[in-house]
Amino acid sequence: MIAKPVFLYDTTLRDGTQGEGFQLSVLDKLRIAEQLDAFGIDTIEGGWPGSNPKDVAFFREAKKLRFKHSKLAAFGSTRRAKVAVQDDPQVALLLESEAPVVTIFGKSWEMQVTEVLRTTVEENRAMIRDTVAHLVRHGREVVYDAEHFFDGYKDSPDHALATLEAAAEGGASWLVLCDTNGGSLPAEISRICMAVRTRLPGMHLGIHTHNDCELAVANAIAAVDAGATQIQGTINGYGERTGNCNLISIIPILQLKMGLRVVPHLEKLRDLAYFVDDVSNNPHQARAPFVGRTAFAHKGGMHVNAVRKLARSYEHLEPASVGNTQNILVSELSGQANILSKAEELGLPLASGSPEAAAILQRVKQLESDGYSFEAAGGSLELLIRRELGNHQKPFDLTEYHTSFRQYRDGHPPVCEATVKLMVAGTPALTVAEGRGVIHALDLALRKALLPFYPEIAGVSLVDYKVRIIDGHDATAAKTRVLVVSTDGKTHWGTVGVSENIIEASWLALVDGIDLFLQRR
Repeated sequence: MIAKPVFLYDTTLRDGTQGEGFQLSVLDKLRIAEQLDAFGIDTIEGGWPGSNPKDVAFFREAKKLRFKHSKLAAFGSTRRAKVAVQDDPQVALLLESEAPVVTIFGKSWEMQVTEVLRTTVEENRAMIRDTVAHLVRHGREVVYDAEHFFDGYKDSPDHALATLEAAAEGGASWLVLCDTNGGSLPAEISRICMAVRTRLPGMHLGIHTHNDCELAVANAIAAVDAGATQIQGTINGYGERTGNCNLISIIPILQLKMGLRVVPHLEKLRDLAYFVDDVSNNPHQARAPFVGRTAFAHKGGMHVNAVRKLARSYEHLEPASVGNTQNILVSELSGQANILSKAEELGLPLASGSPEAAAILQRVKQLESDGYSFEAAGGSLELLIRRELGNHQKPFDLTEYHTSFRQYRDGHPPVCEATVKLMVAGTPALTVAEGRGVIHALDLALRKALLPFYPEIAGVSLVDYKVRIIDGHDATAAKTRVLVVSTDGKTHWGTVGVSENIIEASWLALVDGIDLFLQRR
């Protein structure tokens, strides 16, 4: 075994898929496996051969992959009670997968042995020993996952430790202690791991934790401190119930906080996290430590003033070390430093202490008081700064717009129509458009009016539209905030509008989206 301080064992493709809302096709699993290998994960658990056709297909296709770093693991159980290991079809399928590593789980909790398996503790130990030995004889590296180990140890330490001894006697390369119910605390994990090391001093120990108490990462760290040298987990913490130990969080802790080098290119961490989200069609977690959009976001004026002078005053590590970036937010909590930082980011020179900076800050605070939010609407903020600096050419003037919705009694679909009348460089433009809704019709009519003057806006499209009621106490008369996201195929920008009228709020956000694109030409 190559010397390494801690080995990383990924079970996203098996344990991760047991989480609600996390599904992967065979192709998805193959793509993720390739990314895990490129990132430097040591062992990739591909699934349970024979449990479903998808995992059988995965192992068949995975034979064609050429991993540069990782080893592929097949997951399964010990032989069944009172069945010879060579006659157990599930064990045979593990060998047929041709995975160089086989991970099997067995029962560590005496209650599970007698009440769930309905067998004796002696037979349970034989099931563990026989299965491990059989797989080792066939040239496999065997990882033994001691299911419910910590719960089993708390009930009967001797029984739990005896099951580990059975796996060691069979020739297991790793003994992995599993907090299957996710209910243990770091102090318990540490104490029990040290007891295992005392009983089995020469064995390589691993840790497999679940996040039911939101302690999966903390418990894994406690195990490493107590001598564990393998961590099992999933990308972004996906997994059954509340999830597994999040490798995306624990890897930078190991490497940057504990000085244990476990991957060659930690700066690819955020890319890996986002890749798995995208492939599994799950949203990115904005508040995820290390890789989330807000992980290095600063909003308070005093904080922004400090990080502009010394980033580590409010950042525990360099964002780039994990592939992330610093994000300065502008809001009603902002100070002038926020405005200066955002203007600098946009390439719009703004002097500290200038009347323009003070005016922009005051305008932002007033608008946020009125219900605006610029955190996800950087496009509208950029326009505000441009206007204050005189760096804005108004592309058109609105004369009027009108929308209508007509519903017929005979079952025909409703008609949504919008009329837009503009003045563009002194030339009137009047257009009418129908859409799937009044906002869609309004957007189409606006673009139709502007296209003869600005044909380049044909490449701009709307990719997101969100509506939020700001204060529900006013019921149907409440203010509405509309956020739209536009793209030209290369970049995205968010713009915002606020009004008691949802159509007016939508118009303001739509106009800002096109206006910004024209300003940036």
